[in-house]
Amino acid sequence: MAAISSPFVTGFCYSKSSFERLNPSSRLTAKPRRMLAIRAEAQAINPDIRKNEDKVVDSVPVNELSKPLTAYCRCWRSGTFPLCDGSHVKHNKATGDNVGPLLLKRPKE
Repeated sequence: MAAISSPFVTGFCYSKSSFERLNPSSRLTAKPRRMLAIRAEAQAINPDIRKNEDKVVDSVPVNELSKPLTAYCRCWRSGTFPLCDGSHVKHNKATGDNVGPLLLKRPKE
């Protein structure tokens, strides 16, 4: 098989026979991964957007929705992320923040 020659990729050659010659015991094996949950610190995530409002909620009309309303999380605390589960209420009370969900609404016909 010919080597690939280009200014971006040089000295690369793939040969199926050289791949097959690898000793099965020398191949990398997948190690089990541990799950690690990382939570954001309790601090405001909305430093300066519409701070005069109790809760910043934006609505966007979308014609191609199967439901009339879908709420997306913007506080990153939702247990059903990316969908909103109301976790912003607890977050707002703990931090004094005013973040709310992004609402996708199907326009009335």
